[in-house]
Amino acid sequence: MTKLWGGRFTKETNELVEKFTASITFDQKLALEDIEGSLAHVQMLGECGIIPMDDVEIIKQGLQSIEQKIINEEVQFSVEDEDIHMNIERLLIEEVGPVGGKLHTGRSRNDQVATDMHLYLRKQTSELIELVKEVQNALLLQAKENIETIMPGYTHLQRAQPILFSHHLLAYFWMFERDKERLIDSMKRINWSPLGAGALAGTTFPIDRHRSAELLGFATVYPNSLDAVSDRDFILEFLSIASIMMTHISRISEELIIWSSQEYQFVELDDSFCTGSSIMPQKKNPDVPELLRGKTGRVYGNLIGLLTVLKGLPLAYNKDMQEDKEGMLDTVETLNGSLRLLAPMIETMMVNKEQMYAAVTNDYSNATDIADYLVTKGLPFRQAHEIIGKIVLYAIQHKKYLLDLSLVEYQSFNPLFEEDIFNVLQPKHVVEARNSLGGTSSEQVKQQIVLAEGKLGLK
Repeated sequence: MTKLWGGRFTKETNELVEKFTASITFDQKLALEDIEGSLAHVQMLGECGIIPMDDVEIIKQGLQSIEQKIINEEVQFSVEDEDIHMNIERLLIEEVGPVGGKLHTGRSRNDQVATDMHLYLRKQTSELIELVKEVQNALLLQAKENIETIMPGYTHLQRAQPILFSHHLLAYFWMFERDKERLIDSMKRINWSPLGAGALAGTTFPIDRHRSAELLGFATVYPNSLDAVSDRDFILEFLSIASIMMTHISRISEELIIWSSQEYQFVELDDSFCTGSSIMPQKKNPDVPELLRGKTGRVYGNLIGLLTVLKGLPLAYNKDMQEDKEGMLDTVETLNGSLRLLAPMIETMMVNKEQMYAAVTNDYSNATDIADYLVTKGLPFRQAHEIIGKIVLYAIQHKKYLLDLSLVEYQSFNPLFEEDIFNVLQPKHVVEARNSLGGTSSEQVKQQIVLAEGKLGLK
């Protein structure tokens, strides 16, 4: 098969080289974007009088025919044609004849592939923004259903202070809100058009880059042709955002795994998101959150991979940059699938409210409130802290919890203790006392929910 670029060469490409350098096995996912960019480009060529409008219509009809065949999965792509651009051009020439060869006037594969990736990532980013909203909505629904559910709050994985489960869930809502905002902001850089930059230096044809950008819905064009064909910052930014988001997905997955264990029993995941054991019939394994946690590593790897590819590249295009696509495509697929699973898994999980409450009545997480109590009585906090430490040690040694101690026992440590200490130590009081902005009291959590609903456009 004759190469579309083969005029300069006297030998056929080595078969191993052909397979090693071909990208069609993965960049065929950009087929529809490639046709979209070509339709805009040929329309612009016709409007600028660079090729006749009759030829423009023939090429457009040919491209639209190929597009439909691709959608219907009727197209076989060829490794011999290397990439999606050459495959479609070959198909076009077969479809409409030699006039199809006019399509590539005034552009290069260098600006063509960059355009394809801008179009692809713009579409995928818009979809991911909507999927993040679904996760946020699932978190919000569970938070609303657990306004009164009290659980242990942890630091260092040690019980620290009682909090509302809704408060804990909303912490993840705000993590995903920042992820969503980063995706939205990244669209400013994605929505630039490199089309018409040529191989690196522009073109001799009187093209109108702003017109092709307008036809493709781009906000602006790259002002520098070298930058246009060599920039992959927009992909790096996406991979960075995806890595941060996968960190958040991994963190909540870790908590779901812990909470659903026999030791905690705080939640139970729906059967549809778990699997069993081939040898232990009693097992219910949280495979989905485990795999979400595991897939974080591949997304990190894709970011590091592209950073490494780009770090020593001179301007403008180099074949190394073919390595920009697989990581981007894989990350889009991984993140998309992760978000689609996470939202319903959160929404359908059963919350064991009684188990959570039992946990906060059988620990020392209300100890800080005793210190605060003594401070309100006029004792300096550092002195109060030392006293409470001794009280906790005493309780542990006597196998008691703080609500089990008598007033006489409390007063043996400090005479400032009165009967009201037992009200102060109740888990509900401990939670409601933390009414500072952003705190865990039900009043503050309700205010958070109102803010969260506003972010989702629900109010």
